Amino acid sequence: MMRMVPITLSGGVTVLGVEVLLPKTTLLAVTTDKGYIMCGALDVALLNERLKDRGIIAGRAVGVKTLAELMESPLESVTAGAEALGITVGMKGADALLLMI
Repeated sequence: MMRMVPITLSGGVTVLGVEVLLPKTTLLAVTTDKGYIMCGALDVALLNERLKDRGIIAGRAVGVKTLAELMESPLESVTAGAEALGITVGMKGADALLLMI
């Protein structure tokens, strides 16, 4: 099952949360037009190395089980594209999304 949820950030900006329920796990992502944050399933090293030419803007939070947790948790890793926008490891997901607007 998949669920898409609008999420309103500070300042009234709306982003899109996506939950994909899979056997024994749930994939979580929140996206803007520029980039996204995701649960631990995101392979930041792959994005930075093999897909470097795409300049993907993304961040990864681990140990999250809900979209709310993804928004409030510190990012464990970020892509080079995200770093170029000022997104850093340790930044809350919601704060990173504001920089992706």
